[in-house]
Amino acid sequence: MGIDSKSRTKDCSWLAFYLALLLFGKQALAQIRYSIAEEVQEGTVVGNVAKDLGLDITSLIARRFRVVSGSKDAIFEVNPNNGVLYVYKNLDREKLCDTNVDCLIDLKIVVENPLEIHYVTVEITDANDHAPMFVEKEKVLEITENTLPGARFQLPGARDPDVGINSVQRYKLSQNDHFNLEIRETGEDKIPFLVLQRPMDREQKTNHCLILTAMDGGTPLKSANLNLTVMVLDINDNRPTFSKEVYSVILQENVAFETLVIKVQATDLDEGANGDVEYLFGGDMNAKVLELFTLDKNSGEIRVKGQIDYETADVFKLDVQASDRGQPPTTTDCRVIIKIQDVNDNEPEIEVTSISSMVPEDSKHGTVISLISVTDIDSGLNGKVMCSLTGNVPFELKPSFKENMYSLVTKETLDRETVSYYDISITATDYGEPPLSTFKTLSIQVSDVNDNVPEFSQSPLELYLTENNSPGAFIYSVSANDKDLNDNAAVSYRIIRGKGGHNDMASFLNINSENGHISALKSFDFETMKTFQFRVVAKDSGTPSLSSNVTVNVYILDQNDNAPVILYPVSSNGSAEGVEEIPRNVNARHLVTKVRAYDADIGYNGWLLFSLQEVTDHSLFGLDRYTGRIRTLRSFTETDEAEHKLVILVKDNGNVSLSATATVIVKVVEPKEAFAAADVKSATNDEKDNNVTFYLMITLGSVSTLFLISIIVLIAMQCSKSTDYTSKYLQETNYDGTLCHSIQYRSGDKRYMLVGPRMSVGSTIVPGSHANTLVLPDRRTPGEQETNYDGTLCHSIQYRSGDKRYMLVGPRMSVGSTIVPGSHANTLVLPDRRCATAEF
Repeated sequence: MGIDSKSRTKDCSWLAFYLALLLFGKQALAQIRYSIAEEVQEGTVVGNVAKDLGLDITSLIARRFRVVSGSKDAIFEVNPNNGVLYVYKNLDREKLCDTNVDCLIDLKIVVENPLEIHYVTVEITDANDHAPMFVEKEKVLEITENTLPGARFQLPGARDPDVGINSVQRYKLSQNDHFNLEIRETGEDKIPFLVLQRPMDREQKTNHCLILTAMDGGTPLKSANLNLTVMVLDINDNRPTFSKEVYSVILQENVAFETLVIKVQATDLDEGANGDVEYLFGGDMNAKVLELFTLDKNSGEIRVKGQIDYETADVFKLDVQASDRGQPPTTTDCRVIIKIQDVNDNEPEIEVTSISSMVPEDSKHGTVISLISVTDIDSGLNGKVMCSLTGNVPFELKPSFKENMYSLVTKETLDRETVSYYDISITATDYGEPPLSTFKTLSIQVSDVNDNVPEFSQSPLELYLTENNSPGAFIYSVSANDKDLNDNAAVSYRIIRGKGGHNDMASFLNINSENGHISALKSFDFETMKTFQFRVVAKDSGTPSLSSNVTVNVYILDQNDNAPVILYPVSSNGSAEGVEEIPRNVNARHLVTKVRAYDADIGYNGWLLFSLQEVTDHSLFGLDRYTGRIRTLRSFTETDEAEHKLVILVKDNGNVSLSATATVIVKVVEPKEAFAAADVKSATNDEKDNNVTFYLMITLGSVSTLFLISIIVLIAMQCSKSTDYTSKYLQETNYDGTLCHSIQYRSGDKRYMLVGPRMSVGSTIVPGSHANTLVLPDRRTPGEQETNYDGTLCHSIQYRSGDKRYMLVGPRMSVGSTIVPGSHANTLVLPDRRCATAEF
């Protein structure tokens, strides 16, 4: 027990170690060898594998340090606490290796994270635990008295299951006067022969009793005895003689029963019964051999009797004895060696050691999935195996430095969403004729990794929401799909909030994080807001989580929720009532008054229609259905009443119409009274409406007055300027005629600003000042403004004294360009309206 001598294994071990590193990186690192005697106690330490491999003992348990057993029961195990390899079951060398000289047990030791495979060979050395044994306890030899000295008689050999020095090493014959012992060595076998030294005389002694002792070379020495009885017979002086002392034949395995193997032949020069030869197997033949072969005692033909299997035994050694029928009979012996020729009759066997049944879809190329071991108990090419994968799969087999060992690894990127599992068919085929194959299917499940973001069916989403929705009620539902599984596909939703405030509509929405149902916390009013948008984020529950967002455009749909509002007539108490006086002498189609109404809704909901709900005389007044104008249908007569009541119904066109009514009292007066009443009414109306009309007139008058004053002041300032003053502001020495740096458009003021050479672009202009800025109103149509325009409308403004006008040169015009009147070139032409005193 212990590691082999360093002087014998150092070079080989390091060579194997480097070869493994070069071939497989971290998959296989080293191969070491131990030896231990058989029959040691269970738990006996073979060696410290972790120490000899240089592994960290503290990490053995975490790295699942273990022995990967084959098809047989494990007889060795490792202790993950200290890395010791120990005997797990009783070691019986004779059961494990039969009579083989070298008894080697190959072990695969695996550690993970990273994966390492180490091959350990344990040699089980023989212990002298068996004594030699003779098949028979006694042996009787019949020898004629006239047998000459030197005659040899084969004795049965002893069998010892041990090997090497512990097997049978020598024989010893008890002390006597007529015989000695001779040993013939044929390969590993030692055959004892009894040699006659002196002639025997039957009349003096009929039987000779001897003891044959077989001894092994073990310590302590063990032996066995065979009692030999030599019976002295009368003369039959010729013994049978074989044509060969050793017969050799080659026999294929699996041959049919009764197949002739060989025919042995012996001759006897005697006549009669002394010359008749019969054949028998030797007495010390193995019982298993007698079950496989038969010997015809008359012809000497050896035939097949049982199933010949090369994998059980590749050679058989038979002892055949030829005996005549004389009295006493004489015998002779020969040996028949039958060599079995291998036939490709065994399919390869595939053994799979799975590292894990689940493979993450983000596994790197070269990740080890399983260890594949292939065995074929045939020999030569019949036992040489080629292993491959069937079909187009993202895996491959990498051969190990040890023959018929493979690692199943990934060769391509896996995607669970495309293929979630693989049934991998492994084929093992030998090189025999014909070749035999074995198939084994390995199922590999691809585990999910969070590599897919939630996806909405479309983006952006559109929500059409009718106004006046119930607060807290469901209004919409969003849904995102995630192709992953389990938590990686569990999607939660949230709304992206703004900074809050009245304009942040997202703050008035709530979303169910589990199902994406959106509810509104307030009722929306189309008349207040017609559209808004918000964003919804869908996030999965993977680690790390992935998310996506979608914009939801909300369009508020109008409802007929606003009734028409009467704007005129309106009485002082707020009711829709009014009195109109008209002369009696008015003609037909005379405009009495106009009913004005307003509806805050739009479309059909805000389209108002007017109708007479009540009228004193239908033939006298008519109402325009669309404008609300009340006109006379005919002239008044003397018989017509002086006062008429008209009730006007104002109704919108919604699905459920809403309406309002206005009452107009029409008083018919004589013409003079009508004019007086009109004056009184006008005064009264002025007094009633002074809070509107009066303030409006004051406002218009004030604006007009300010405007006129500004124009007058500007004209006076221009006309009163002296030449020096004008020169100071409009002309400088060496001035090139450019009056402005740029012209800019102020969208808020709806006007152009011509910034002069002494003005910065951001300067503020005081109306009426003498700053170098010319203000022009914007008379462009909305479509004339260019997209992405920077606001600068000219490079310079130049004055042409000959043309008496200003030239505003645009950004696409050179200073000397000629402007064609009416063209769309980037130049604005202004006539010169300066006073004559202003000179350039």
